[in-house]
Amino acid sequence: MQSIASIIPKSRMLSVRLGSSAADIEAAQRLRWDVFYRERGATPLEDTPLDRDPYDPVCDHLLVEDSASGTPKVIGTYRLLRQSVADSREGFYSAGEYDLTPLSRSSGEQLELGRSCVAAEYRDAGTIQLLWRGIASYLRQHQISTMFGCASFHGIDPEAHADTLSYLWHNHLAPPPLRARALDERYIDMARLPLGSYDPRQAMRKLPPLIKAYLRVGAQVGDGAVIDHQFNTVDIFIVMPVAEISDRYFGRFGAAA
Repeated sequence: MQSIASIIPKSRMLSVRLGSSAADIEAAQRLRWDVFYRERGATPLEDTPLDRDPYDPVCDHLLVEDSASGTPKVIGTYRLLRQSVADSREGFYSAGEYDLTPLSRSSGEQLELGRSCVAAEYRDAGTIQLLWRGIASYLRQHQISTMFGCASFHGIDPEAHADTLSYLWHNHLAPPPLRARALDERYIDMARLPLGSYDPRQAMRKLPPLIKAYLRVGAQVGDGAVIDHQFNTVDIFIVMPVAEISDRYFGRFGAAA
């Protein structure tokens, strides 16, 4: 297996850590704005180049930085929200799109993953592995039993993603104890095409890279998609029981944690 050092270009000095200050959170918000708003066409709710909301102050922020220029620059981020924190604060962000009641019956600490993004010029295996290794360390530190969150398709037309949504429904639907369902007023049926009417291999190839990565580590999907007009996306619910992540992938992402 390749080491991270062999994947990262020699012109980069990448490292991963948790944010520890307001300036760290702002750096993550600025990167998110560049990716979600400038690049992908989300609709700003305020006149500032920051993607921010009430959840940011209560979340942990995983940061990948490049220090090659001497001053660390945030080039990748994930937002992490533990159940023990969510229960005493704002709740989970995903609850605005999905009924999380089935997951509330699960034992152990749960972790919501969100706001994942990487600067365009850094979207390669080295950066992604650092993010995942940071997550692996966090899972162990906080004894997380289940990870979940929303993942997105670009654009707000479900028909444009009919084959991929149908593929996920037919092949990766979570069992009832983990099957969060889109809220009734936002529910979009994922089973848009019957089995046999689409090419599952082609549908799998069209999946966004992040969703592919989640599926590789054993992720499953919830019931129903949701249109997010602000972020110009069709969202799905992803859930990953930590105990079911294969040793092969935990070794790959967690070796340096």
